[in-house]
Amino acid sequence: MDEGSTARPKYARRVITNVYVDGFNLYYGCLKGQPHKWLDLEAMCARLLPKNEIKRIRYFTARVKEKPGDLQGPVRQQAYLRALYTLPKVQVHFGNFMVTETRMPLAQPPATGAQTVKVIKTEEKGSDVNLATYLLVDAFRDDAQAFVVVSNDSDLTEPIRIVRHELGKVVGLLNPQPQPSQMLMRCKPSFAKQIRAGVLRTSQFPPTLTDAVGATITKPAGW
Repeated sequence: MDEGSTARPKYARRVITNVYVDGFNLYYGCLKGQPHKWLDLEAMCARLLPKNEIKRIRYFTARVKEKPGDLQGPVRQQAYLRALYTLPKVQVHFGNFMVTETRMPLAQPPATGAQTVKVIKTEEKGSDVNLATYLLVDAFRDDAQAFVVVSNDSDLTEPIRIVRHELGKVVGLLNPQPQPSQMLMRCKPSFAKQIRAGVLRTSQFPPTLTDAVGATITKPAGW
């Protein structure tokens, strides 16, 4: 290049990016009932954010418990967590998963007799708070140049708004659900993308892989 030339470099530097994954929102938004649960998060982020350099991926979840009719849920989840641990950019953060028995009112109660029914209630606690906390802390300490949230949970509206508009950071949304949350979109993120089946299909772990100590990890049956 001649001295004083104003020509641009052939390759622009990619934006250093952190990704924050709401594990349950991702699962119930686009993985449950689909053949894409064996998801490689690094591969997915690389496909959805090709102009970004992914620094870290924080994955927020809770350890599930056995439920009647699905006693193997914890075993499948543990296999998936072991697969995630093979990815150098992924960090897993745990909330709590609660299973309780409670009585709920019937939608159409009979004129006489019981007005309620006992149900098993499953509830995940803490992941949205953990995600919001790390998003804010990482943004305050300038841990990256861009911050991308994988969720459609409107409970994250305020931390996203603060990072985007009070701290002035680049904030993206990757939506795992069919329709975007209007509350989240009112935050006016820097960009928003839908997570589509084609990206999930091409971002799968191999059926069998090996961890750092040489142990084999196998894709759960039915996944």
